[in-house]
Amino acid sequence: MENYWNQFIENFIRGIPNLLTALVIFIVSLYLARFLSNILRRVLHSRKAPEGVTHLLGQLTLWTVILIGMITALQRFFDVTAFLAGLGIVGFTIAFALQDVIKNFASGIILLLQQPFHVGESIELAGFEGTVLAIDLRTTEIRASDGRIVILPNASVLASPIVNHTRASQRRVDLSLNLSHGTDPNTVRQIILDAIEEVPGYVRKPEPVIVFDNLTSSALVLTVNFWIDVPENNPAQAKDTVLLKVKSAFDRQGIEIPHPVQAVYSKS
Repeated sequence: MENYWNQFIENFIRGIPNLLTALVIFIVSLYLARFLSNILRRVLHSRKAPEGVTHLLGQLTLWTVILIGMITALQRFFDVTAFLAGLGIVGFTIAFALQDVIKNFASGIILLLQQPFHVGESIELAGFEGTVLAIDLRTTEIRASDGRIVILPNASVLASPIVNHTRASQRRVDLSLNLSHGTDPNTVRQIILDAIEEVPGYVRKPEPVIVFDNLTSSALVLTVNFWIDVPENNPAQAKDTVLLKVKSAFDRQGIEIPHPVQAVYSKS
């Protein structure tokens, strides 16, 4: 019994340096974890990330650093390689079974950090155009222009080109007109310019472009584009305003829109 206690005390004294080293490593990991977690939280707050995401990423950072410190401390006493290998196999199995969930979760975090769009903005992605209703960690919900509620997995959102209409302060409006061959081009240009001038939100720079870009058997094809200020107007409404004013001016001056002409030969 005396030999057992002597051996225990000897092993304990011999292990004191390792114990102190492991304790220092663990304490340092605690302070480092809190330091990195606080830095991440401040960065996310400065980027106006949602509070839930800020808390989640802060906690993930905190416990990840603590776990690494704990494993490093335990390495002073025994080899944790076999334990980590078994843990890795279990983790790989779980990750493989939940790969779609994990992929959408990671994509949601990236979207919330990069912030390519916010709730309430008008966007176009994955073949849908509408207003963003919610951005969660797994899905993004939008109200399509036809009223449908579309819930998209964040992995699909991140993999698709994202068009943010709201963040564009200016938009170009394009339209085309067919004119008869006998129409005076200068008169038509002036009519269109006068109509554009009356559009709410019309932007003078860049200047509007009015060009004849095609000649068919029945018409001269005229292409028009001009710019508007998005907060004051939208492209569809601006286009509607110009076309109505141009049609009214054409009617007053007797300018006709040509109809397709087709020759029909009848053989008796």
